[in-house]
Amino acid sequence: MSSTNEQGLQNKTDTPSGEELSSELLAEFHEANRDNELFASTEDPEFEFDESGLQLASKEDLAREQAGEIAFRSGAITPEGLIEDDFEKELGTPSDAEDNDESEFRDVAQYRILEVAGDDTYGRKVIVASACRLPPSSQINHERLMEYLKYTLDQYVENDYVIVYFHYGLTSKNKPKLGWMLQMYRELDRKYKKNLKALYLVHPTNFIKLLLNIFKPFIRQEHGSAKFGRKIMYVDYLHKLKEHLHFDQLVVPSLVLEHDAKILSAQKPSYPYSSDESEAAVHNPKQQFGVKLQQILQNYKCVIPPVVETCVEFLRKNALDVEGIFRRSANASVLKDVQKRFNQGETVDFDEINDVHIPAVTLKTFLRDLQEPILTFDLYQPVVRLHTLEEDRQLIEVQRLFREELPKENYIILKYIIHFLTQVSQYSDSNKMNTVNLAIVFGPNLLWPKGQANLSTIGHLNSFAAYLIDNYTQLFVR
Repeated sequence: MSSTNEQGLQNKTDTPSGEELSSELLAEFHEANRDNELFASTEDPEFEFDESGLQLASKEDLAREQAGEIAFRSGAITPEGLIEDDFEKELGTPSDAEDNDESEFRDVAQYRILEVAGDDTYGRKVIVASACRLPPSSQINHERLMEYLKYTLDQYVENDYVIVYFHYGLTSKNKPKLGWMLQMYRELDRKYKKNLKALYLVHPTNFIKLLLNIFKPFIRQEHGSAKFGRKIMYVDYLHKLKEHLHFDQLVVPSLVLEHDAKILSAQKPSYPYSSDESEAAVHNPKQQFGVKLQQILQNYKCVIPPVVETCVEFLRKNALDVEGIFRRSANASVLKDVQKRFNQGETVDFDEINDVHIPAVTLKTFLRDLQEPILTFDLYQPVVRLHTLEEDRQLIEVQRLFREELPKENYIILKYIIHFLTQVSQYSDSNKMNTVNLAIVFGPNLLWPKGQANLSTIGHLNSFAAYLIDNYTQLFVR
């Protein structure tokens, strides 16, 4: 991947050259790591980051960032790789962590440096770290920050998860000391690394790449392999994230969005999808992924899309008691092949694939890839506002929405899916997927906004999904 930094952005004229920066970092690294000890010194060399990458954020920019953020929504592309079988029994929920953050770590959590942004398409928790939200070093206790990072990760590391790190906004005033970074790497031991499936470094500068290169020998020394290094992915533009994960629930800091816009304006990179590909999907009468629901129903002359019925019926017969169903990842190449076969109108026999997580992921992917959510864009605001009503009024309002505003074909398919999820929840003692866990997975797949998303609404969408499962017999009366 060609780096934006190498093509050049304006930076301060007193920034040292790459060789000078490398020498200073290497000198400090070797001094600090002498005799295989942690950095003993708290001093850091005085240098900026690199001659071609990082523009320092102004006070005005930081003030705008603290005032609010802009959501960035995109579609999903399956990440590559085979996920390890290390799923654990207990499933955490974001709400637990958020409540504790507000009390035990209020002093650090207030900056929103670290956020949990729901699950990706494969049930893997997405954790977002934003460098631009780090306050000046004099205003934060980095030891407390370390404790907060570990505390937050502890909620999720027993399952597969990914990290998205927005590097833009790290300055000489707010960056932690190099010694702290190495200490953090050492304290985040295998417990945190084994289930980390990807670390996306967004807008990486030459500095961050150089730092990782310097750490390579240390990483090999600690682990005896370069496995962790293979999980790191450089992402030069926000739209490149479309190639790896869904993040409609992800709130990108406004500073990062503005920085990305400047890069796009200057570099004019090619986008991952061409208009030809979009047109091909429209003209393929057998297409099921990434098209309108009505197109599928008309072309297949069906009530339930074939991909939905095939996945649900197989899972109903073979996976109701499978631990972590809908929360486990699957083989990317197999998923792509299955999706291709469905898009060609072929019949897929999941018995031949012999992996129950393939149909589980396929079902979620189909719902997420619809051009309009199964609950429709029109119902987004009513659903988000539902929590403001009294409990007895909520039931009446949802019944009205389903009766008067949700298209009949959408209602039938939604009823079919929710009925299946009620069956899955009945086996929660063995599959660990109770109503809450199912809602966390399916909430963002059933409904999302037409324009910008807000991270705070994800909880409302999840609550609504849980409400549908818990009140199935009362809500789906036709």
